[in-house]
Amino acid sequence: MARKTNSRNPGKRPTKGRKPVKRKVEKRRGLRFNSEYHNIIVIFLGMFFAYGLYSNSGAVLPKVIQMVFKGLFGGLAILLPIVMIVIGVLGFVDGNEKIDRFRKTKMFYVAIVFLIIYYGLINYAQIPSDSMLSADVLQDTIKMGVTREGIGLIPSFITYYLTHILGLVGAWLLTIFATIISVLYIFKISMQDIMTMLKNPKSGKESIFSKIKFFKKKNANAEDVDDATIVSKTGFFDMFKSKLGKNESQSEDEEDDGDKTIKIVGFNKAEDDYLEILEGTQGLSDLEILQKLQNEEPDLGVLPEEDEEFNKTDPAETLFDDHEFSTHEIVSEDDLAKTMPNSNLSGISDLKKKSQMSSSGLISDVSEAMSSDENEHLKYMNYKKPPVSLLNRVVNKNDKRSKQKVLENARQLEQTLKDFGVDASINQVTVGPTITRYEIQPRPGVKVSKIVNLTDDIALSLAAKSIRMEAPIPGKSAIGIEVPNDEPQMVSAREIIESPEFNNFKSPLAMGLGKDVSGKIIIGDISKMPHLLIAGSTGSGKSVCVNTLITSILYKAKPDEVKLMLIDPKVVELANYNGIPHLMIPVVTDPKKAANALCWAVTEMNRRYKLFAEAQVKDISSYNDKTDNPLPKIVIIIDELADLMMASANEVEDYICRLAQMARAAGMHLIVATQRPSVDVITGVIKANIPSRIAFAVSSQTDSRTIIDMGGAEKLLGKGDMLFYPLGASKPRRLQGAFISEEESDKVIEYVKKEAGDTGGANYIEEIEESISNIGSIKSDDTDEFLYDAIEFVVNNGQASASMLQRKFKIGFNRAARLIDDMEERGIVGPSEGSKPRKVLISKEQLSQLQ
Repeated sequence: MARKTNSRNPGKRPTKGRKPVKRKVEKRRGLRFNSEYHNIIVIFLGMFFAYGLYSNSGAVLPKVIQMVFKGLFGGLAILLPIVMIVIGVLGFVDGNEKIDRFRKTKMFYVAIVFLIIYYGLINYAQIPSDSMLSADVLQDTIKMGVTREGIGLIPSFITYYLTHILGLVGAWLLTIFATIISVLYIFKISMQDIMTMLKNPKSGKESIFSKIKFFKKKNANAEDVDDATIVSKTGFFDMFKSKLGKNESQSEDEEDDGDKTIKIVGFNKAEDDYLEILEGTQGLSDLEILQKLQNEEPDLGVLPEEDEEFNKTDPAETLFDDHEFSTHEIVSEDDLAKTMPNSNLSGISDLKKKSQMSSSGLISDVSEAMSSDENEHLKYMNYKKPPVSLLNRVVNKNDKRSKQKVLENARQLEQTLKDFGVDASINQVTVGPTITRYEIQPRPGVKVSKIVNLTDDIALSLAAKSIRMEAPIPGKSAIGIEVPNDEPQMVSAREIIESPEFNNFKSPLAMGLGKDVSGKIIIGDISKMPHLLIAGSTGSGKSVCVNTLITSILYKAKPDEVKLMLIDPKVVELANYNGIPHLMIPVVTDPKKAANALCWAVTEMNRRYKLFAEAQVKDISSYNDKTDNPLPKIVIIIDELADLMMASANEVEDYICRLAQMARAAGMHLIVATQRPSVDVITGVIKANIPSRIAFAVSSQTDSRTIIDMGGAEKLLGKGDMLFYPLGASKPRRLQGAFISEEESDKVIEYVKKEAGDTGGANYIEEIEESISNIGSIKSDDTDEFLYDAIEFVVNNGQASASMLQRKFKIGFNRAARLIDDMEERGIVGPSEGSKPRKVLISKEQLSQLQ
């Protein structure tokens, strides 16, 4: 039997189970249900209600209006049409912004209640004297309200019971008292403010008016959400419109929904306003669209200009210079950490310590150092944290972004998806400091992979440098397409530190990171991470992130609450922090000494756990609650892990892993940064024990997978653009990191030094530094475990040779020869004399003295 094909397209098979969608070539140019027509309808209804309330005609609808509204509210019913007309007129002026602000506040409901009560008390003589629960009395009250002989059912009912319970005077007193309390509570005004206004009217009025302005501004955004997700509340007309659109779609079998609204979030960064634009392209020409959009230019808010000199500079010029982020201040030799003792004969006693030193002895030494200043928290009772004025205020001016550009990209994006046969629509556009995210809602049956595979094609159609897809957005049934902004905006450190999110953060280990795509300020808690890995290529913003992190701690914690140990193999990055009271020791720059510092940290961790065991507690918080001498939390920051791994990879890796596994409860936290995210630097063991990650821009997807176990960091823009992947998160979160300049950092450091004075605990620091310098490394790659035993053996025998060591210690020739060379370097044996054994240069007495 011949197979029946479609006559129009023989090569295309008919789809099963799905009706062909009918599309109209020309969209209807009918009335669009936008806000202008809402206002017209509201004004019309107000005028009709006014006509109905005072009409003498025998029509049904005016009679119903009079019976319902006059019967219930009496003379107050006239306020309803007046309010409706005012709302409609204001809608043409400011788009109902003031009405929405008033409606969202508690004042809206309080005003209605008190208006009814005052109306009833003023017209007390018109309320019935009999019980309001009688059916006859209720009917008479309604009829009297209609004929204007009464005050309506609701005011009569409330006034009747108020006066019968409290009396007329008592009802007036209670109402006036409740009014005063309500006004004070809603406007956040205290009686002290009123007394201040009576004493000094000028300053008192300014104080009260400022609170009222803050109240209005606060309530204007009271129901705004913080996240990028915007949930639209459906009003009366929106419900009517949705039902109307639903009926039309059912009757006309049309796929397009007509006009739709795209939410654009983040144009006003100062007030975080949420603006809507109507896509309306179906019924208007291109010229009409552009004219409409030009009339709807966004009002970009700027911060008040307090520092005129700073505001004269263009923010774009100060936004992440092209050079590598670094602190270009060379540390002096006096500030460098003391090098380890290096003499030929003194090394023998160190070898003795390396082979015989027990952890208990080391812990006792460190405990003496830690307890030497056990009342340190008393020194910083009057310590004042740095003021925010030390940081510069950045004014982000209009960066020429416009809703036209956003809408054009949205239309172009939808058209590109249609061209490739993807049925999807854009629901929301979020404009962030660095990128703009378009949220795509695919139709049922459309695979996510089909959209993800179009990454390069979408970048081509939008003429973007690069785009990144988030499929799906966590918590939303949408796909995010992140497109770079033409002119990115700076996120300043001051904006983060003076924010309520940072100031209300309880933990002293708060870390100001930056802003996410929606402009929400993100604050991290180091104690909950509990360790952090930061990686990115040169110039991506890694060092700026570390400086912002340290500055956040200086602003949040006193020196007795948090101590810092900074390890900087690059010497110049963190050298300017030398001398601040938060430092336990000067910045460690020697890689060998850095390994010893990590070894000391492990020892300190073990000491703290012994204290916890004696106090029968599990963590540092419980211990500090029980003791009079609380332990400070310790943050260990390694600015460049790659250099340490090159110097002593095995030791550094072992110490980092031990700290990462156990140090959280002891109040010790690791922050490791590197610009070489390769597997030989960030080993699998380190990754497994450091759960929280920050990835800056990297060169390849392989490096991205090394940091966050997935791709995406290779598509970042650099200059502070990061992926924050904390412990417990399902996906990394894209942020624009906060920027702090060297000048700002130096101001904060100088203030902290000056505020601490000479009470920075110099003895405490010196003792710990000395203990670190004396720590021996058992696992040193340069020292053989048989070296000390070999020295004793050759001194007792009076001669040394490789064959003697081979037979004695049962080792190979190469290892025995290396032992001989090590003893020669230390001055134990003499030089080679051919086939003869080497001479021993020290006696048994000298060896015992060195031991």
